[in-house]
Parts: sequence; structure tokens; C-alpha cells
Amino acid sequence: MNRKGFTLIELLIVVVIIGILAAIAIPKFANTKEKAYIASMKSDLRNLVTAEEAYFADSVKYTTSLGTAFAVTTGVIGPTIATTNDGWTATVSHTTTTKTCAIYVGTTSISPANKEGEPKCQ
Repeated sequence: MNRKGFTLIELLIVVVIIGILAAIAIPKFANTKEKAYIASMKSDLRNLVTAEEAYFADSVKYTTSLGTAFAVTTGVIGPTIATTNDGWTATVSHTTTTKTCAIYVGTTSISPANKEGEPKCQ
């Protein structure tokens, strides 16, 4: 008899191989999503620097409320802005990750930012 088709063993081997590949790919995908969320928070902080400096150019002071002059990416919470004697600090977070990012301008640093004008996350 000449039968065409796959045996049960062949099908089980294919299912096992697909399972192994999925076990490798899913954690990598989750890590990539978190990197994207962090990148969007950093991008929003860089845009905040531009908005604050534009406000400073007009008003000769920094502000904690930019109103409609600044909008964050979907999912980003904040920014929480605080003015200092010679600048300002800001932090943001994201709804889908526990990491937060911060930036400062002036001499008063805020953790985790340790270089003026450069956003850092923890």
C-alpha cells in the first residue's frame, strides 16, 4: 500500500521545533517593546528641553506648565517639571513599564540623570 501524508512522529517533531523557536522569540520581542517605551520617554524629554528653552527665550524664565506647547507620546506619564535656581528638572514614566527617565538643565541634578541635558532612565 502506498499512502501519502505525514506520520504522527513527523508532526510531533515539527510542533516541538516550532515550540522551541517560539520560546526563543517571545522574550526577545518583550525586551524590544520595553526598549521602544524607553526610547519614547527619552524622546519626549529631549522635546521638553526644546520647549523649555523656547519658553525661556520668550519669558527669560523657565516654567512648570507648558500647556499646549508640549504634548507627550501615547502612554508616557508626565512630565513632572520642577524649576530650580538656575534651571529645571523633569521626570517621566510609562504606563507599561516600571522604568522612569529624568533630565535636568542647570546645576541641580536629579537621579538617574547625571549629565546636564541628557535623559537617563532607571
